[in-house]
Amino acid sequence: MPIENQQVAGHAFLRQMYDDAYFPDHVVDRGSAILLRLCARSEAEQPSDLGTLYALAQAATEEFNLLDVEFTAAGSGIETAAREWICDEFCFVASAYGFTDADAEVLTAGRDW
Repeated sequence: MPIENQQVAGHAFLRQMYDDAYFPDHVVDRGSAILLRLCARSEAEQPSDLGTLYALAQAATEEFNLLDVEFTAAGSGIETAAREWICDEFCFVASAYGFTDADAEVLTAGRDW
């Protein structure tokens, strides 16, 4: 399903991670795909309140929890800077779909990273 939100469609997810050689591109690609799936689910399900958005974000956060294992296996990991960048992307997604008051800590509450 193509992304219809033009703000999202034109966004380069996880750009800082691609720019940092510490993070393998093939694993960062999977992180970008997680965020794009969150966008696709947001468009398909059209959450009407923050609670519903937080539930969608929690599913994506759990995928990032699994992805951290892949980063570690590749000699990398989701460390302090990457945590900030990923949380910023979750906030970007929330804002792009009209939830400008979403809390980054709640969006990624189940994170292990």
